[in-house]
Amino acid sequence: MSLTGSAFFYVLIAATVLAVAATLLLWGRVPGPPSVRWLPRVVMIALCQATAIAVVAVWINNSYGLYSSWNDLLGDDNGSVTAAMPGPPADRAMFTKASDGILETYFRGKDSKLSGEVLVWTPPQYDEPQYRNYRFPVMVLLHGVPGSPSSWVEGGSLPGSIASLMASGAVKPAIVVIPVIDPGGVDTDCSDTADHKNATWLAKDVPDLVDAQFRTLTEAKAWGIIGFSTGGLCSVKLAMQYPQTFASAVAMDPDPFAGDPGVLSDPRLRQANSPLWLAQKRPAVSLFVATSAQDRFSPVSNITALQQAVQYPTTLAAPLVLAQGGHNWGTWQRMFPTVFPWLSDHLDDARAVAGKPGSTTKIGR
Repeated sequence: MSLTGSAFFYVLIAATVLAVAATLLLWGRVPGPPSVRWLPRVVMIALCQATAIAVVAVWINNSYGLYSSWNDLLGDDNGSVTAAMPGPPADRAMFTKASDGILETYFRGKDSKLSGEVLVWTPPQYDEPQYRNYRFPVMVLLHGVPGSPSSWVEGGSLPGSIASLMASGAVKPAIVVIPVIDPGGVDTDCSDTADHKNATWLAKDVPDLVDAQFRTLTEAKAWGIIGFSTGGLCSVKLAMQYPQTFASAVAMDPDPFAGDPGVLSDPRLRQANSPLWLAQKRPAVSLFVATSAQDRFSPVSNITALQQAVQYPTTLAAPLVLAQGGHNWGTWQRMFPTVFPWLSDHLDDARAVAGKPGSTTKIGR
């Protein structure tokens, strides 16, 4: 049973209710003298507390993505693929089918030399006969830190949540790509450092892989990027650094746009990767930021700083500020009906492209 799955969370809730009910039922029925009855009663109280604490702990983990699996929690890779293991090059990367139509692969980027996981979901139209010569826009989704691509699947209820928006017409058909943002487990705020070129991984290697194996529209206006928390900062930053790749970006509860000294200790490197400094270059990109008035990790003042820095032709839409909500998936899911349609409106529509035969996705067994 998955650590981050809904089933495990509901099982713990049921166990807590049963533990309390059993304690109430059996409290007066424990046999023996008073000197003996206290031990079973202490055990019953401890069981109630343990199950209740487990429910809270799992809720916190699912909200913040602290641990993505049992192996991650226990510090045991159990022989599975680790972040440091080199993957095959992009031209030999194989996608395998995961749950709910999601495809997954693990590959090594040509330019960054980093290896990491990438999830891809294609809209229903992608496989329909009338769309076989069509190419589609792309939405790149970035997770937070700590976290993983599966954070969007578990916490964001993908692909169901975005499939519903597409079915209603609020979001146009698009390929959804979810890459790991910190290959090798090294957080750089999606920046290129001397040892970890995470920006190159996200803005060059991942798009090259997806372009090669899926029927994508390749112009920047067909590629949008959206993220939450650290991924929100990364979305805005990468669009401003790579406007030739991403023409639009959305940030939900982003980390401070000035950068994090705890992640990039070199002040010059941190400044060079700050959206507040990148705004001076005036990249022609469209940005949208959403937060909650109660989110102390992503205050409204963070958005204000970006508003003051942005200059045309960079555009920053009026922000979405929810009155209530913390730094968690409950808040981010309430933003979905606003942020995803906004991003979709800034993407090119799927269309037939003459002279560009459909790509063949390599599916492994």
